[in-house]
Amino acid sequence: MAPTLTSGQIGVLAAAHETARRTAVQIEPVTRTYPDATLEDAYAIQAAWIDLQVAGGAAVKGHKIGLTSKAMQSAMKIDEPDFGALLDYMFLESGSTISAGRYLDPKIEVEFAFVLGATLDRADLTSADVYAATDHIVPALELIDARSYRVHPADGRPRTVIDTISDNAADAGIVLGGGRVSPGEAASGALRWAGAICKRNGVVEETGLGAGVLDDPVMGVVWLANRLHGLGISLMAGETILAGSFTRPVDCRSGDHFEVDFGKLGTIELTVSP
Repeated sequence: MAPTLTSGQIGVLAAAHETARRTAVQIEPVTRTYPDATLEDAYAIQAAWIDLQVAGGAAVKGHKIGLTSKAMQSAMKIDEPDFGALLDYMFLESGSTISAGRYLDPKIEVEFAFVLGATLDRADLTSADVYAATDHIVPALELIDARSYRVHPADGRPRTVIDTISDNAADAGIVLGGGRVSPGEAASGALRWAGAICKRNGVVEETGLGAGVLDDPVMGVVWLANRLHGLGISLMAGETILAGSFTRPVDCRSGDHFEVDFGKLGTIELTVSP
């Protein structure tokens, strides 16, 4: 669908999302004010918000894919994944502590991240092309958030995929693990059977296998590289690409401690303080 918003409206909405991020005060979802907003509008708002952050000193260090499962696509009434940008301030080390007060509705998802050694910048890329450009793959957690209300306090109405995409596909952080998978191992199918056990405060909350992402996490990166190429955007050498979650989101509450066990690839830990 064609865009419906003006450049001025897009700029105002991008600035509102940045204010919400900085102040930790949620805003109205885009579709509450503009119910006819389209996917093109949503990605334009996202791009304007990213540009605003870059102008303020942030740097784009990668990208994320979301909504990779058919169940989530159906729930959000969309027939393809979505995407967002990873900015430098989002990167955290395993063992980090985050402050719940800095976020609005934080949750974590369990994923694999591809670290690129070469640039992907042409059409019709395949999994073999992605593996050839990949330096290594690591376990990761994605911290997601909602700068606009996920569920509106006035009437309980959930936000739409338009609202989520406008909100940089809900991206707020990334925690990288230390274990590495080589592109050769991954090409043999290792990521499909690689999984994780996500514990919150010692209790198992989620488990999953890499195959939950489009049957193989590399397919998320293939989709993203081809989708962005059509928009004139390349996946650059050195960037980190979150390939999509293979678990449901788990709430991050003040006082929570997460241990996510990736087996031989190690454990990622994250603590949430007040």
